[in-house]
Amino acid sequence: MEKRSNKYYLTLSLKEYANGETEPAKELGIQFDNHDEVFSIIEKIKDKNIFEDPNDATQFALGLKLFSEVKLKHRKNPLFDELNEVFPVFMKKLKSL
Repeated sequence: MEKRSNKYYLTLSLKEYANGETEPAKELGIQFDNHDEVFSIIEKIKDKNIFEDPNDATQFALGLKLFSEVKLKHRKNPLFDELNEVFPVFMKKLKSL
């Protein structure tokens, strides 16, 4: 039986460059699947008050979910060899907070 996953579409827009310019505008849209409901994960991370700024919590949760799903899909890739040992420890620590 195939695992079902949630389907998402993420849009990233560059609003302003470091030098203050706003042109040329850039935008990227990606479609991705995730076994977790990402919005609830974001709220859980915010509720843990790990970071002072709720925006940091959102960035962290979103980045973590995007990264961890790719890592999970490609767990046998040698790139992730070292992370495969420590990542579960990190996730247990995060969930225990």
